[in-house]
Amino acid sequence: MTRFRGVGLHVTMLVGVVISLFPFYWTAVMATNTTKDMYTVPPKLTFGPELMSNIGRLLSNIDFFGSMLNTFIVACSVTALVLFFDSIAAFAFAKFAFPGKNALFGLLLLTFMLPSQLALIPQFVIMVNLDWVGTLNALIVPAAANAFGIFWMRQYISGAVPDELLAAARIDGCGFFRQFVYVTLPNIRPGLAFLGITTFIGAWNDYVWPLIVMVDPSNLTLQVALSQLNTAHDTDYSMIMAGTLLAVLPLAVVFTLFARGFIRDAMKGALRG
Repeated sequence: MTRFRGVGLHVTMLVGVVISLFPFYWTAVMATNTTKDMYTVPPKLTFGPELMSNIGRLLSNIDFFGSMLNTFIVACSVTALVLFFDSIAAFAFAKFAFPGKNALFGLLLLTFMLPSQLALIPQFVIMVNLDWVGTLNALIVPAAANAFGIFWMRQYISGAVPDELLAAARIDGCGFFRQFVYVTLPNIRPGLAFLGITTFIGAWNDYVWPLIVMVDPSNLTLQVALSQLNTAHDTDYSMIMAGTLLAVLPLAVVFTLFARGFIRDAMKGALRG
């Protein structure tokens, strides 16, 4: 019975992996074929010879690499700022007492629960007043901190950083930032890795806000540039799939690098515990 359960569990996991990976496989297959091949019955599930042709048409229609560079700058900047500001704010909420702490954290949770679409118009007005419309500042600065990151890191710091370590650091004369840098950061790397992954992917895939605020064609992000390939008639889906495939590759690299560190640090923490 135990062996049967183990086999069933592995089969279920294998099916889940196949279902999860199939959209990526389908994207790669369609990127190497023609749009006509998408409509064949049964559908074509093998790679074709059209990848370079599709990429060539992609590069001739949009500034793909320029848009990718803009997106990379935005995603890296947003990720770095979120990791810095969210972790410091979370450290203060988790380990320090100050007037209005509970009220501020409750307000933070309230903003976390509100739909982000409610802030689009006020945020756009602020960007107009700052003369940032059409610039990368409009994508980076509003995303420099978020409620989810602060909530996540607060919960993580509360369990990962013992109060005794901070008390010992204070006895040794460490102030707020030295406690954060030398005591807290080494213990929360798995949490930061998870937050970094989700933030980078979210910033890379962001579409609605860049579509609204990026009015300068030279500063388009990758998702907005790819959306311009959709036309009312005769959409070249194989070209779009080639662009989508190229856009996904950096995310795969970032996920692989950060996820490996996340798993390694989490296992170290488990062994220490």
